[in-house]
Amino acid sequence: MAVKGTDLVKLMPKRQGCKDCGFPTCFAFAMKLATGGAEVSACVYLSEEVRAQIEELLAPPIRPITIGQGAKALAIGDEEVMYRHEKTFFHQPGIGCLISDTEDAKEQERKIKALKEMQFIWIGRTLKADVAVVQSASGDQGKFSALVKKVVEMGDGIPMVLMADTIDLLLAGLEACGKDKRPLLYAITERNIDEAINKLAGLDVPVAVKADGLEKVSVLTEKLKEAGLQDLVLDPGSRKVWEAVRDQIFIRRAALKQGFKPLGYPTITFPCQMTGDPREELAVAAALLTRYAGIICLSDLREDVLFPLTVLRLNIYTDPRVPMAVEAKVYEINQPTDTSPVLITTNFALTYFSVANEIEGTRVPAYLVIQDTEGLSVLTSWSTGKFSGETAALFIKKTGIEGKTKSRKIVIPGLLARIKGELEDEMPGWEVIVGPREASGISSFLPELAGKC
Repeated sequence: MAVKGTDLVKLMPKRQGCKDCGFPTCFAFAMKLATGGAEVSACVYLSEEVRAQIEELLAPPIRPITIGQGAKALAIGDEEVMYRHEKTFFHQPGIGCLISDTEDAKEQERKIKALKEMQFIWIGRTLKADVAVVQSASGDQGKFSALVKKVVEMGDGIPMVLMADTIDLLLAGLEACGKDKRPLLYAITERNIDEAINKLAGLDVPVAVKADGLEKVSVLTEKLKEAGLQDLVLDPGSRKVWEAVRDQIFIRRAALKQGFKPLGYPTITFPCQMTGDPREELAVAAALLTRYAGIICLSDLREDVLFPLTVLRLNIYTDPRVPMAVEAKVYEINQPTDTSPVLITTNFALTYFSVANEIEGTRVPAYLVIQDTEGLSVLTSWSTGKFSGETAALFIKKTGIEGKTKSRKIVIPGLLARIKGELEDEMPGWEVIVGPREASGISSFLPELAGKC
């Protein structure tokens, strides 16, 4: 729960006429603190105890955690709402692949290569997995360290989760990886927590906490926090689908709605341990993705699993207040000439890629004019006045397309047949043709049109 400025006012030193913080009163300073407009360090009169109390109040309800380094680093946590329509979700969950030191070298290398290279281009976005979950299933320190080094060498900077049963194995993996790469160490349990505190404190790497149930997880996180280990990721140990989903919801609700700090951390989940069927694993992963998982570990990377999962993730982790749009301009498809037809539509990303892909598939050279409609779809942009005969004509003239083609044929979306007359009035000398209502109709429509140009 967001802290209120009035709560912070009670902790202010209330020095009359001070203004050393840059604000006229302690009340004004507290209000700015609550909204993130000031730093608590600006007030030099706060005691260390009060300063720590204020910092605790201002801390995000779900702690932000970064795994890895550089451009490929994975940021999870730091979410503010239960439902994306309330605001938005900020940090999409990482999708990982389990790589075990008991697998043969070829299998290990195949998975590392898939993590590095398997990707999909979808409405202009690159979709791919994010993290290597490196497991010491053998318990052999040499094998584990060798696998970690292999992932470092072949993985091109991909973030890692180091997974082992003992703290010494985790430290061996950390040494092979390098703590500057900030791997996530999995996992601290009831059995090894005292050893973990002694050996991991001060290393400045994130660690995962695993226990059988949320109550036990909370006890462990409190103990670790007191010892100075604060970059935590939670695994409540649930390995049945409905239990796992229930726990994810409970953790999120406890952190955001009740302000329960012991559960105010992102989570890691293991669909790979819940089923042996790839299709069932996809269903489990999708359920956990929609219910707040921070990291989702798969047993393998398959195109028929990774593609739908990453598309689902993209759909959920985009700002619902901002339509997905592409640049408004003229796109030349299949090397058009001065006799090629012209098509026009909106800059809604899904519309653009649907139409552009269909045109490309026909192999017919064409110009595709993408008008700026603030990312709205065809009918929505028409109903709001952003796509009409007048606005289309103005944009077409602005692009200079008239100097590129002699065909003087322009195709408008079939759903907007009603603007045909208006556009003809605005563009004398041009023939306005009503195209298909759906992008799929372009495959038969465009070749026939091209024969008449």
